[in-house]
Amino acid sequence: MPELPEVETTLRGIEPKLIGRSLARVDIRQPKLRWPITPELSTEMIGEAITHLSRRGKYIGVHTAKGTLIVHLGMSGSLYFVPVNTPPMFHDHVDFCFADDDVWLRYTDPRRFGAILWTNDDWNEHELIRNLGPEPLSEAFNVDQLYARAKGRKVPIKTFIMDSKVVVGVGNIYANEALFQAGIRPDRLAGKISKARLARLVECIKVVLAAAIKQGGTTLKDFVGGDGKPGYFKQELAVYGRAGQPCVTCKAPLTEIRQAQRSTVFCRHCQS
Repeated sequence: MPELPEVETTLRGIEPKLIGRSLARVDIRQPKLRWPITPELSTEMIGEAITHLSRRGKYIGVHTAKGTLIVHLGMSGSLYFVPVNTPPMFHDHVDFCFADDDVWLRYTDPRRFGAILWTNDDWNEHELIRNLGPEPLSEAFNVDQLYARAKGRKVPIKTFIMDSKVVVGVGNIYANEALFQAGIRPDRLAGKISKARLARLVECIKVVLAAAIKQGGTTLKDFVGGDGKPGYFKQELAVYGRAGQPCVTCKAPLTEIRQAQRSTVFCRHCQS
């Protein structure tokens, strides 16, 4: 958390106010995130007009003619606008300040597991980006691609679809939800699932992620979008965070297990 829908929500929230703007300065109060903030950022980006924004997996690219600012929200980060001269709180680590606007773009990250990096090269070739799998809402993510990758794999299907080299952006919340909609147990081995059932899973991943984006993502604790508001997909969750509660379909109590140190919730009756 934040996962792909929260990152996409953030991008859509901040993009309209950023296009065409030029930075006057960058105030870095805490440079030690998951990786140190690129030192050149405070000079390379100053005066450069922002041309467009894009997303790859959970990474946001803020593009200029000179290079790209790469932002990852980590486990607890948010990127949103605040009025100029709003005093920073303890976890407000970076402000992007514009000369011709009445707002600043603020990066907040209580756990400091995010990243703010700069590259002068094609960001798609950056070491963090170039080996990522297909975007889940694109045509590149399809049953043929998933079935070929799953063939012979002796790894649980939930772990498999959360692998960013298989498909990007299917984090824990949405993996739980998509597997429930597809009727597939999260601990079934990826290589043992039929192509027909994987086709259903691909469809469910797309539906769940699209619905979450429409609702502004899921706010469990820290996340707010670019407008400073929480996401509302939490009200739509069928299994995640509902261990022991009745299944929304059959009313049997939901089961919780641990997979790769993460909570997995599913219905023993509706998923097989």
